[in-house]
Amino acid sequence: MACKRCFLCLFSGILEITSVDVGVVAIKGLGSNYYLAISRKGELYGAREFGIDCTLKERIEENGYNTYASAEWRNKKRQMFVGLSVQGRPLRGKKTRRRNTATHFLPIMV
Repeated sequence: MACKRCFLCLFSGILEITSVDVGVVAIKGLGSNYYLAISRKGELYGAREFGIDCTLKERIEENGYNTYASAEWRNKKRQMFVGLSVQGRPLRGKKTRRRNTATHFLPIMV
């Protein structure tokens, strides 16, 4: 059973979004100190150090949600997006599209 009031438990779910360039960001987990990265194959993983796999294009969509696509890699000239399934599992970037709601995120200031 997870503790609901533990500061460390709350802290582990907070993500820091840092601007790298115009329209390009890096996402880092504050609890883990790992960067969110997308490999050339479209797999999401955590990188201990910042690298080219960690650069993500941020776009604010018409519906107010944000999408994040790999700034470095593409799959057959299509962007590969960060996406989560209904169960919370990462989706392969090759299977994601901008209009898919699994790729829509709502950043909240903490």
